Amino acid sequence: MDSLRAQLLDDDDVSALRQLLTADHRNWLDGRLTAGEFAAKVKKNKQLNPAYVQSTRAIELVENKIRANPLIKSFALVKRVHSVSFSRCDPGDAYGWHVDNPFTKTGRRDLSFTLFLSNVDEYQGGELSIQGVQDSEQIKLPAGDMIIYPSSSLHCVCEVSAGTRFACIGWIESYVRSHEDRLMLFNLDAGAKGLLARHGRSDELDLIFQAYSNAVRRLSA
Repeated sequence: MDSLRAQLLDDDDVSALRQLLTADHRNWLDGRLTAGEFAAKVKKNKQLNPAYVQSTRAIELVENKIRANPLIKSFALVKRVHSVSFSRCDPGDAYGWHVDNPFTKTGRRDLSFTLFLSNVDEYQGGELSIQGVQDSEQIKLPAGDMIIYPSSSLHCVCEVSAGTRFACIGWIESYVRSHEDRLMLFNLDAGAKGLLARHGRSDELDLIFQAYSNAVRRLSA
């Protein structure tokens, strides 16, 4: 599993964020202002002005939900959630193929995430496309759901042909730098928790949890 899909927000959270995002169109800025030199050539969208007073509360909501989600914590081994922003794509907008920069001033980019804030029937196009070994996977999730994937992935946002696509994007710096190591630890944690739920605690299971904890300790950056 190279990526993780999870429901992060309930309907009330999504509704609250959507009210904030649609309150005033003047709060949206050209998305190229936050792109690197190459990415700016293929990026056409808008991003919520970080100076907008309500954006801080919205970012905190998303960050706190990510840190509190057990599945995400196990998959990402979250050290820091950073560079969170909100994007808007109207008809004709898109973000061409690119790879995220490895660092920002706020942290290392180990994992990227997209949190969908528009329902799938509210817009056409706008899929998040992530390049695999032989082909790309196109992702379009219900509002409130997110996908987390390695920041080393080549990806794009397909052109929106109708409607408006709202999303939240950001990055995770993990305690474990290597994606392969994170996947190994995730599978070990999931297996151990599954055995605990099915059979209850045992001395043998205690040894597995000990091995997991010490592996995280050894592999942490």
